[in-house]
Amino acid sequence: MSSTPLVEMRNITKHFPGVRANARVCFDIARGEVHALLGENGAGKSTLMRQLYGLYQPDSGEILVDGERVALRSPADAIRAGIGMIHQHFMLVPSLTVAQNVALGMPSSRAPLLDLKRVSARIDELSREYGLRVDPRAFVWQLSVGEQQRVEIVKALYRGARLLILDEPTAVLTPQEVVDLFLTLKRMAREGHSLVFISHKLQEVMDISDRVTVLRDGEVIGTRSTSSVTRQELVRWMVGRELAELEPRPVDPGPVRLSVERLTAMGDRGLETLHGVELQVRAGEILGLAGVSGNGQRELSECLAGMRRVSGGRILVGDREITTATVDERIAAGVACVPEERMRDGAIKEFSVQENVFLHDHSSRQFSRGIFLRFRRMAAHAAQVVADFAVKTPGLETPLKNLSGGNIQKLIMARELSRHPGVLIAAQPTRGVDISSTAYIHQRLLEQREAGTAILLVSEDLEEICALSDRVAVIYEGRIMGVVRRGEATREQLGLMMAGVASTESSAPAR
Repeated sequence: MSSTPLVEMRNITKHFPGVRANARVCFDIARGEVHALLGENGAGKSTLMRQLYGLYQPDSGEILVDGERVALRSPADAIRAGIGMIHQHFMLVPSLTVAQNVALGMPSSRAPLLDLKRVSARIDELSREYGLRVDPRAFVWQLSVGEQQRVEIVKALYRGARLLILDEPTAVLTPQEVVDLFLTLKRMAREGHSLVFISHKLQEVMDISDRVTVLRDGEVIGTRSTSSVTRQELVRWMVGRELAELEPRPVDPGPVRLSVERLTAMGDRGLETLHGVELQVRAGEILGLAGVSGNGQRELSECLAGMRRVSGGRILVGDREITTATVDERIAAGVACVPEERMRDGAIKEFSVQENVFLHDHSSRQFSRGIFLRFRRMAAHAAQVVADFAVKTPGLETPLKNLSGGNIQKLIMARELSRHPGVLIAAQPTRGVDISSTAYIHQRLLEQREAGTAILLVSEDLEEICALSDRVAVIYEGRIMGVVRRGEATREQLGLMMAGVASTESSAPAR
């Protein structure tokens, strides 16, 4: 096997207005290697890979494929060079079949018609060769998330990709689907394909990769063989300091603070999405809601927050029913919510940091007198909130859109927790957030739990759920498959429940 790297990026530098995204980055990928790329949000990972895929062009530096310098001015150039990219959000047309999606944009032997018979035969061949189990005749809308990801991989292989860039490939998969994906990736590497694996999940990086490169502030901090580095070292490389390990302290839960009884609700397509959901969350506990994306988590959290209409059942905070209460009435009842779609439902990006702190509270007596706002009091409160939650911002008047994703999420959580709620709905609180902000948010959730708040933690990250939750409920197709206490079920059992298979010992709700 040639010692020349399949792909080499030399001294790549890329600037955007006011931002240095990459600074003289050197990165190479060997043949048959899984090379992990790590770094916090804004470290330059995505920018670097978008230059390799032809979406951006470097300001300086060079890219070599098989030792030859190449100009990648578009994804089409990258594909011709044997480079493919599997995006976190799949680039598939739901109304078309697998074969039609794979054939899109490719020349046909029966032009101008598609030769779907030949395409299907090649898909079957690739499926057998790599164990991908894809039906070329199935419509994409009929497929699970894991199956759609396999289609993306087949599509890249069909186009002749020798190098695959995988951006957060496990973000929406069940544990079993992650196992299947890793088997496929290892098989591809044995066959000589090269893989760039981008993930925030350090255990997955340790499990799958041969080498790991860490970026920080646009620069390479180091490249090491994965077997020669520890998780703690990788964290220190990424954030520049040690991060404390999570240690949830035992807390005796108090009375039931949040009750969900036989809840039903309609989804965005007019079909019933929640089917008789029943849950209880006690004061001083975190109930984790686990499930694969699209199984009713978003609809449930929106019903609890007052952003979606309930079609049946009841929601109670203590003895007070809030099923049809407005958002303001829920806040008055002690309910706080960190929404899944932070920029759509939790903040207004054009507003300043201070204005976002007061989206719900500007009319309270503490900050207003009739129609007049108490601006000095508001500024003092906003400054305190920003300081208490370590939100990094140039100033209170800075537009929210100028903050990083992690700081926006911290600000939203700061606003909600500053009301000292009795119930907190935290929906995907660390999605898209880097490792240091994630650690900070986890610590604040545990502190809130110790303060007696009843917390419903909605997350598709099973590692996060298992690390923080006192009990775990699993939702599948709008139904609760079961509720188990911490340590009573393995991740494999939880994964089976997430796939719709109820285990006998965990199918009964734990109160």
